[in-house]
Amino acid sequence: MLDVTRQPYEKLSDYGFFKWPLADLKPNDRVIPYELITPLFTDYAFKARFVYVPEGKSVVYDTSQVLQFPVGSCLIKNFYYPEDFSKPEGKRRIIETRLLVHRQSGWEALDYIWNEEQTEAFLENTGALTEVSWKHYDGNRRTSTYIVPNKNQCKSCHWRNDLSAITPIGPKVRNLNCNLRYTEGEYNQLVYWTKAGILQGAPAPDACPKIADWADKTRYNVNERARAYLEVNCGHCHSPNGPAYTSGLHLNLENTNPENLGVCKPPVAAGKATGGRLYGIVPGKPDASIMVHRMESEDPGVKMPEVGKNLVHTEGVALIREWITSMPANAPCAVN
Repeated sequence: MLDVTRQPYEKLSDYGFFKWPLADLKPNDRVIPYELITPLFTDYAFKARFVYVPEGKSVVYDTSQVLQFPVGSCLIKNFYYPEDFSKPEGKRRIIETRLLVHRQSGWEALDYIWNEEQTEAFLENTGALTEVSWKHYDGNRRTSTYIVPNKNQCKSCHWRNDLSAITPIGPKVRNLNCNLRYTEGEYNQLVYWTKAGILQGAPAPDACPKIADWADKTRYNVNERARAYLEVNCGHCHSPNGPAYTSGLHLNLENTNPENLGVCKPPVAAGKATGGRLYGIVPGKPDASIMVHRMESEDPGVKMPEVGKNLVHTEGVALIREWITSMPANAPCAVN
């Protein structure tokens, strides 16, 4: 394994993260796959996630923030589309591989775009557009223009105001506390990371926090699922330490103040993006709520999230609609 803290390599294969052929994404030693209970929506792209922590180093268990990975670590996220979503293990096209490399100077975001032959991915800082096509879960063929973000756009999500730096978003204990099948068998991810020597101090999984699976209607109620969805898709920006903190809209799980969630809250400066609506959330009335309006829009000046989304997440919008509909009417922001 090469030292990932050197200057960025031009090719993904130069890092030695995966065995050959590269597109199989079969990890080498100390490169460990992981999944998130509730993942970020990125235009229906699938993601294959891996983490690399240098030998002799580890992460200390911490539930107050995203896990603090030591210098020399790398988070690896591969974005791909199966030809048929009903057969996710079948033929696929990998679009990009995003790396978050932890250097001595802090985290750096790097993006590698795969060639048409699916034999290699090359460093690209300026972003790209590519047409993607797949057979959706409903059996219909869908196409879209997939947007690979440029280096500066990565900061728009990963920036932390209190740190004045970028940082990882997804690998929090509560979003990792689930089972995953490895070559050795099925393990809880926190248990496996401890077993592999990259995590220290974690108690038994039952004693660890766990976020709701936004899509699991059997085990979680609509409030739990909606809050999990908003935490992952919006809370990294809309939080006291995120880039959108000035909006006063805090969608991270730690926030329990209804007004900061948008309930009966007028926007600070949304302009035409409100669609003429007065409040972020009007309890019982999703069509009168700015949140739903912006989630349903494909207009670059209206849509939310602003980056990493070119398509409306139909299922995610349906969840937020159900959540707002379930809220009891609130007189102070009642609208016709």
